[in-house]
Amino acid sequence: MMRVKVCGMTQLQQVDQLEELGATFAGFIFYPRSPRYVLRYLTTNELKKEKKINKVGVFVNSGVDEVIQMVDECRLHMVQLHGDESPKYCEKIADYVSVVKAFRLSENDSIEWMIKPYLDVCDMFLFDTMGVGYGGTGKKFDWSMLKSQQIGKPYFLSGGIEPDDVGALKEFSTQPEAKALFAVDINSRFETSPGVKDLKLVQKFIKQLND
Repeated sequence: MMRVKVCGMTQLQQVDQLEELGATFAGFIFYPRSPRYVLRYLTTNELKKEKKINKVGVFVNSGVDEVIQMVDECRLHMVQLHGDESPKYCEKIADYVSVVKAFRLSENDSIEWMIKPYLDVCDMFLFDTMGVGYGGTGKKFDWSMLKSQQIGKPYFLSGGIEPDDVGALKEFSTQPEAKALFAVDINSRFETSPGVKDLKLVQKFIKQLND
């Protein structure tokens, strides 16, 4: 079964339904510049009560204390670090909660070189598309960049994944580089507006992916 993380959640009612739709993770963005900044829509108390699904907090260059405070206040299961966080920073957070370090890839990046300093201090990686600023771009990177890379950690595949990508994802999942693929990360291509998901699309995508 392919796990799916639905990122950029802002509506409690939708979060409640995610598990029934087959999603494994809900992503909440704690980056004030994002249109999906969760604390603009929900209180930490509301997030704390949400127990059904694995909650992932997405942070960009936040202070260590702030991240740990949010982990506690919202009862986050995992933290995704999407900025320029150093290995030392990641290690401090990883002492407290599971850490997913995101890497935004452009064409000629050496993935092995990028991830090497983080191998011992993070639990998982996430590969996304390089764009301007730190938000998602809604665009794909070339998944073949992961070919013959020694990744050494489970990873999330992110970056502009859309409802029509089921076939390509199934094909990718048969490749050697998908051996460490832990989950698929979806966001803006499954929305009616920023932070509001089209749950029918999400459900259909997850069902087709795992048929």
